[in-house]
Amino acid sequence: MDKIRIIARLDIKGPNVIKGIRYDGLRVMGKPDEMAGIYYEQGADEVLYIDTVASLYERNNLTDIVRKAATHIFIPMTVGGGIRSVEDAQKLLHSGADKVAINTAAVKRPELITEIATALGSQAVVVSLQVKRMSGGKWEIYIDCGREKTGIDVLYWVKKVEDLGAGEILVTSVDMDGTGEGFETELIRKVVESVSIPVIASGGAKTPEDIGGVIRDAGVDAVAVASMLHYGRFTIAEIKEILGRNSIAAVRH
Repeated sequence: MDKIRIIARLDIKGPNVIKGIRYDGLRVMGKPDEMAGIYYEQGADEVLYIDTVASLYERNNLTDIVRKAATHIFIPMTVGGGIRSVEDAQKLLHSGADKVAINTAAVKRPELITEIATALGSQAVVVSLQVKRMSGGKWEIYIDCGREKTGIDVLYWVKKVEDLGAGEILVTSVDMDGTGEGFETELIRKVVESVSIPVIASGGAKTPEDIGGVIRDAGVDAVAVASMLHYGRFTIAEIKEILGRNSIAAVRH
């Protein structure tokens, strides 16, 4: 098995890192730069910043946060929220980001994926999926921070975004996010089986065993962690140590 990336996920609203349950009941957790610095020191392989209200207000507010982080955090940074053009993506990369994550704008205008991949390379394009379980064993893509349904089937969409040039896929289960009830492993496994690009699992982890389970049972390339870190249940170093005891290797870039 390849070494697995452990990603610190920071959902941001205004100047603060926030966290809720199923994208609701949001609580302020701290300041982005301070928290990212802590997770970097703990051994995070990447940092993922998501502006949770950017698509609603049609702007991305993370440029200054990323620029500041780039002065002392020397691991890859992915930034998402409100990216609607190649110029938006370029601005974030010039500020210090390594990749951009797009969701709402990609659903509304899929050719954006190809435009950014052509301009900046597929390795810089992460397509973020906000997913809810439907009846009949299917899952649907949602946008606008899990608020708006699209009618798009997840497995159809992941194949399409790969064809359009996405270099990576981030799968977040809205149903499981912040619950600590574990990952939507069946969904994530089907996504992994449907594409040949790396897949990141997000949403639902409470323990390192949850992370180990989704790595083992779904075959993901990386896991993004939020609540588990923010509430101090485990550090990234502790997560990696426990994974290692279960024969799962994690790596620091």
